Amino acid sequence: MTRDDLFNINAGIVATLAEGVARHCPDAWVLVISNPVNSTVPIAAEVFKRMGTYNPAKLFGVTSLDVVRAEAFIGEILGVDPRDVSIPCKPPLSLDPVRAEQLMARIQDAGTEVVQAKAGAGSATLSMAYAAARFAEACLRAMAGEGGVVECAFVASSLTSLPFFAGPVRLGRGGVEELLPLGPMNDIEQRNYDKMLPELAGSIRKGVEFAQRRAAAGAGQ
Repeated sequence: MTRDDLFNINAGIVATLAEGVARHCPDAWVLVISNPVNSTVPIAAEVFKRMGTYNPAKLFGVTSLDVVRAEAFIGEILGVDPRDVSIPCKPPLSLDPVRAEQLMARIQDAGTEVVQAKAGAGSATLSMAYAAARFAEACLRAMAGEGGVVECAFVASSLTSLPFFAGPVRLGRGGVEELLPLGPMNDIEQRNYDKMLPELAGSIRKGVEFAQRRAAAGAGQ
């Protein structure tokens, strides 16, 4: 499926679920994993705003799968257990520009790599389930009062010019406690970042506009 295919299927589902959450459990932590997350999280946010229950500290887009893949591939390069790798990269990894580009491309295209390995008979399932369970467990630990819980997530953010951004966040009992800084970027990362922002802005806008059209249609019935 293309991202547009996923959006057309998932946008309405996420909006309907968000409406149910707003009515029946408005204080819940909401972990959105339905792709494209860059659009479905803004849809949920707009629904919550319309229904008066929006709490940006408790709305998350689950991006753990990209982190898990990066940890696995970097572990391969360094010859260490992926469980001993954390993103941003610890232990340190130094690659020449060509190998760095190759690694980034592999992380970005890992889903396609899985589809090809399955000869078109399926997509990523186990890794997605693991990533979801990992993030959910982190949230439960934070709810229970464990300190220092940090995971990457797509959340309401003031770190860029956009209303949402994915990055490391510190979790606490109330949800997002702190947006951790992005840190310095090398030339390759800066170019990718600059190229990414307009695309991300479009994805966010697509979700917001869908939610607004849906609300307007409902009001007119």
